[in-house]
Amino acid sequence: MRITKIETVHISHLLMLRVHTDAGITGHGETYYAPGAVAALLHDWMSDKLLGANALDIEKHWRFFYQRFMNFGGRGAEIRAISALDLALWDILGQSCGLPVWQLLGGRTQNVLPAYNSAGGTSYGVPVSGGGERLSQQLLWPGHGSAGFNGPLEDNWASVHRPAEYAEELLREGYTAMKMWALDPLAHRSGGTLHLGWKELKAALAPLFKVRERVGYDIELMLDGHGFFQWPAAMRIAEVMRDIKPLWMEDVLRTDNMDTLKRFRDAAGVPVAVSEMLTVRDDYRQVLENGGADYIMIDPTWVGGISETRRITEMAIPYNIPVTMHDCTGPLTLLAGVHVGISNHNVVYQESVRAHLRVAYKKLIDADITVNNGGIHAPVRPGIGAAWLPELFSETAPTYRVSVWQP
Repeated sequence: MRITKIETVHISHLLMLRVHTDAGITGHGETYYAPGAVAALLHDWMSDKLLGANALDIEKHWRFFYQRFMNFGGRGAEIRAISALDLALWDILGQSCGLPVWQLLGGRTQNVLPAYNSAGGTSYGVPVSGGGERLSQQLLWPGHGSAGFNGPLEDNWASVHRPAEYAEELLREGYTAMKMWALDPLAHRSGGTLHLGWKELKAALAPLFKVRERVGYDIELMLDGHGFFQWPAAMRIAEVMRDIKPLWMEDVLRTDNMDTLKRFRDAAGVPVAVSEMLTVRDDYRQVLENGGADYIMIDPTWVGGISETRRITEMAIPYNIPVTMHDCTGPLTLLAGVHVGISNHNVVYQESVRAHLRVAYKKLIDADITVNNGGIHAPVRPGIGAAWLPELFSETAPTYRVSVWQP
């Protein structure tokens, strides 16, 4: 099954990929951030190896490109290019076998993967028109999510201004866990990552206390620090969070130093999750061996696709550390996490954003991804479970690129 054509297009930070074959099967992949650089890698270099090659040799392609890219670093656009390609090739394999990817990974270990709601909104990381006009260029930077506005599915705004009602709404929908981004405004001000006063810190975390007061422990709470804070500020955050009893506290510190992550986990007094900011397997190995996390979080399209996500997930098992899957980026990233989570008993949660599922993703793919009673069911469609809408790949799109096999 030869690869005949590679197409990419990107909108905002989202890189969308289609890999065509001479069998008439098209695979779909994605990654997020610096999409122009990823597209350049796919077309200007990787296509020379891929066009005319067997699309079903997934591991052969993964290993070849990983080894080449690691010769000069490989942790940025390179690993994201491998990730997008890997998703597309697994999608091709699944379609050619008439089976969903999770079946090819060994079958179900759970029928439904628990999903929590993360506090994004309709103006967070919007990849298509229809809400994006509310987003300034500044807010497109990693970790600088939109504060949102008062309206339907504006969960970041609701988590700050009406947190108790927001938590009750999630419970009515069947969610069992929610993640909040309460500290971002403090981090974005001058000096906010270095020192946090007790008064301002407690005010910023007050919404979490309001959730506990209203619904008690009916819902799990997580706090995402987006990697902003230095040690003194992080320790103050941890001290206040002990009274919240969160499921985990995530990326309060940056992931630059594995020894510091270990020290922080030992001192925090609450469970710690680390981190979608890690991009290669050896980073996760160091966290696991050092005892730097109670949970590890993986973004499938930042670490090397379905292939590497599965390997990292299995690597965590002998350390008795569960895995949680990241997605605030794109629909195929979420589906990749679901396929690995359905097929591996060590995945405890899949991140999701209601506004993405119900608004943005509907403008991108030909399938609905839904959270029912707090979980995502195993996809039944062969392959990854969705395809990019064909009109996104218009040759007149400003970012469209194509590479074609010339036998």
